[in-house]
Amino acid sequence: MKKVSVITVNYNQPQVTETMLKSIFRFNKYANLEIIVVDNGSSTDPTPQWKLNYPSSITFIRSAINIGFAGGNNLAASVATGDYLFFVNNDTEFTEGLIESLVHILDINPRVGIISPKIKYFDAPDIIQYAGFTEMNYFTCRNKCIGAFEKDNGQYDHLTGKTGYIHGAAMMIRRSAIDAAGLMSEIFFLYYEEMDWCERIKSSNYEIWIEPKGLIYHKESMSVGKKSALKEYFMNRNRILFIRRNTTNFNKWIFYIYFSLIVFPRNILKYYKEKRPDLTSQFMKAIKWNIRNDKNSTILGYPIYDIK
Repeated sequence: MKKVSVITVNYNQPQVTETMLKSIFRFNKYANLEIIVVDNGSSTDPTPQWKLNYPSSITFIRSAINIGFAGGNNLAASVATGDYLFFVNNDTEFTEGLIESLVHILDINPRVGIISPKIKYFDAPDIIQYAGFTEMNYFTCRNKCIGAFEKDNGQYDHLTGKTGYIHGAAMMIRRSAIDAAGLMSEIFFLYYEEMDWCERIKSSNYEIWIEPKGLIYHKESMSVGKKSALKEYFMNRNRILFIRRNTTNFNKWIFYIYFSLIVFPRNILKYYKEKRPDLTSQFMKAIKWNIRNDKNSTILGYPIYDIK
């Protein structure tokens, strides 16, 4: 039986994280399991109390500063001992058979490098959030999330197999794929890092899969507000960065033209109508960051202390 390392990252949500851990203990029957929790620079360190509550069953790691989604997960991966690493958001809840369903696919198909289960909304448990992704349109840096916002009637349960991208809320990767492709790039900090990772995993001759018979529930948008300056900055900065890192020069120039003629005026008009000059400022900062920084830069371009 392969060993699975379940990895999650906490940032100022100790109760949310503890609820997720309880769901693992409640539903998991997979015997060869380790759990690693990284506290990513929370304002109050929850790890001393956690170590009292869970004296031996979980490994807790504390980062003094917020090192981002990729950084926190990479920190845990550096000490994980599993054959398969299962990265899950702390605002998820497990279901029975989840780990077994993903392990089974990885066990029987060595070409599968990384896999996600079906994801549904915790507060609307009949509604799908993710049942796979289409491939990326590199001209626009857009793709489609399969099944999003649809009622789940089992219509995608037959889609076990290759998909465009995994979902960052729940993704299990085999160690050999990490050895070949490396860990997630920490330059992204927040958003697009898992898609960039998938591109490198594909380039390492592994496949990206979905197993919709496995299920996890996601408490979406608990960490970042839908209209926050933080999200606007990183979504735009990293959308451009993803293209810079992952496609041909021809595709890049088509994207730059599309972004300049369509995305830029549309977004500026939208911010104006919404009376959100703060979003205009972050949008411009996102563009300037890409002009001024190399695509492999280690500069995040956003103050750590501003992250809420």
